[in-house]
Amino acid sequence: MAGPDRRVRPEGCAEPFPASPPAAGPLTAIAAVRVALSFTLMHERNSVAELAGVLRGELDRYSPGEKLPSSRALVERFRVSPVTVSRALAALAAEGLVVTRPGAGAFRAAPHAAPARLGDTSWQEVALSVEAAGDAVPRTVDATGVLTTLAEPPPGVIELNGGYLHHTLQPERALAAALARAGRRPGAWGRPPLEGVAELRAWFAREIGGPAGTVAPSDVLITAGGQSALTTALRALAPPGAPVLVESPTYPGMIAAARASGLRLVPVPTDARGVRTDLLAAAFRASGARVFACQPLFQNPTGAVLADDRRREVVRVAREAGAFVIEDDFARRLAHEDAPPLPPTLAAQDPDGIVVHVCSLTKATSPSLRVGALAARGPVLERLRAIQVVDSFFVPRPLQEAALELVGSPAWPRHHRTVAAELRTRREALLTALHRELPELEVEFTPPGGFHVWARLPDGTDEAALAAAALRAGVAVVPGRPYHAAESAAPHLRLSFAAVAGTAELAEGVSRLASACREVLS
Repeated sequence: MAGPDRRVRPEGCAEPFPASPPAAGPLTAIAAVRVALSFTLMHERNSVAELAGVLRGELDRYSPGEKLPSSRALVERFRVSPVTVSRALAALAAEGLVVTRPGAGAFRAAPHAAPARLGDTSWQEVALSVEAAGDAVPRTVDATGVLTTLAEPPPGVIELNGGYLHHTLQPERALAAALARAGRRPGAWGRPPLEGVAELRAWFAREIGGPAGTVAPSDVLITAGGQSALTTALRALAPPGAPVLVESPTYPGMIAAARASGLRLVPVPTDARGVRTDLLAAAFRASGARVFACQPLFQNPTGAVLADDRRREVVRVAREAGAFVIEDDFARRLAHEDAPPLPPTLAAQDPDGIVVHVCSLTKATSPSLRVGALAARGPVLERLRAIQVVDSFFVPRPLQEAALELVGSPAWPRHHRTVAAELRTRREALLTALHRELPELEVEFTPPGGFHVWARLPDGTDEAALAAAALRAGVAVVPGRPYHAAESAAPHLRLSFAAVAGTAELAEGVSRLASACREVLS
C-alpha cells in the first residue's frame, strides 16, 4: 500500500501530506469533489507561504542581479507543483525582493536605498488638533476597534477575532463564475446608473421589503458595502457636533464612523432582548438626538435579536422624537440552521420613512464583494444619494453585475444552507470548548445567527492584558472595550467562530486562550 506523499520542507525536514482528504463519512460524488478541492486549496496555500519563507531566508546567498535557481530546480528540490513555485516567486516579487523576467527566470532585486527624510511634518500635530470655532466635538479618527477584526494575524495564530467567513466557507467558485459571466454582459464595463444597476436595486428591494413588497426599487441605492452605507447615513442625518444614540455595546465601525464625522455618541444599554426601549425614550429626551443607530438582528457583539414588542416601540419612540432610525441589517444572511423564522426588517413595517435601512452581501460571501444597499423614503433619499455621489460617484458596474449573477444562480441558496449548517456546528463547538476549558467565562446569550459570542470575563479582568497574553499564546481575540461608546459595565471578549478552518481549530484556539487566562487571572 502506498504511503503518504512527503514534500521536502526547509532545512531538509519532511512532513507527511495525506494523499487524499480525511474521511468524513458517506459523501455524494459532488460532495467528495468539494471536500477534495477544499483540502487541496488549503495545502496549496500553506505550501506557497512555506516556500516563499524558505526562499526569502536564502536570498542572502545571492548577489543583487544574480539569477535564482530555475523553477524546475525548485520543483524538484522542494517536491511542490510548478504553480506553487510560481506563486511563491510572485509573492517575493510583490515584496520587491526578486525580479522575474519572462523566459529568463527570477533574479535577486537590488536593495532599495533607505528613503531620505524630507521636511518636518511636526506642524501637522497642531493643525490636526485645533478645532474650528464652535466645534462641539473633536473629529478624531480612531479605527482601532475596526482594525482589530480586519488585520491579518501573524502566521500560526488562530483567528477568534475574525470579522469574515473563513475562505473555505466563502463561495469562491460561484463568485469566480459570477464574475466571469458578469464581465461578458453587454455594457458591463460601461458607466452604471448613479443609483445602481436597476435589476440589483430591485433584488435588494425584495429582500428588504419582504413578501409584502413594501420597499420599491426606487427606494434603494447600491453602495460599496455596509460600512460605506453606514458612513453615508450618519453624515446625511446628523450634522457635526450633533448627538447620535447607539446601542451599548455596539459595532466599533459604527462608533468610528460617527466620531470621524464629528458626532457625539450617546449609548443606550441593551439586554438579551435588544435595546432597552424605556432607556431609549429617556435618551431621546435628555440628548435631543434625531438619530438612533441599531442592529435589530443578531446584534454585534451580543448576538441579540430585538424582541417583537420592542421593534414596534423603537419606531414609535423615534416617531415621537421626530428622529430617524438607522437599521444596520448586516447579518440577515447569517442565520444558523436552528434559528427561528426571522422577523421582517424594520424598514418593511415603516411607511413613514423613519427607518433608513443598511444591508450588504459582504459578510455572507467575501470581504472583497463590497456590494450593499441603502433604502429610505422621502426627501432623505435624495440627500443620501447626493452624499454618495460626491464621495465615490458609483459602485463599479462589473462588481454590481457579478453580485446580480451570484444571487440569481442556483449556487446562492446552496451556499446559504451550507453556511447556516456550518455556523451552527461551529457555534456549538465553541460553546462546548468554552464550557470545558474556561467555565469562568460567562456566555449570557446563545446567538441564533451571526458568527460570534459575547463572553463576560470575571470582574476586574484587564481585557487588554488578556488579549495580549492570548496573542502570545497563538490565538487572536477582541477585547470588549472598543464596543462601548462610553465606559463599559463589565469586561468582555468577543469570540468569533467563523474565521477558523473548522471545529478542531476552534478547540485548539480555546485551549490557547485558557492558557492565557491562567497567566492573567492567576
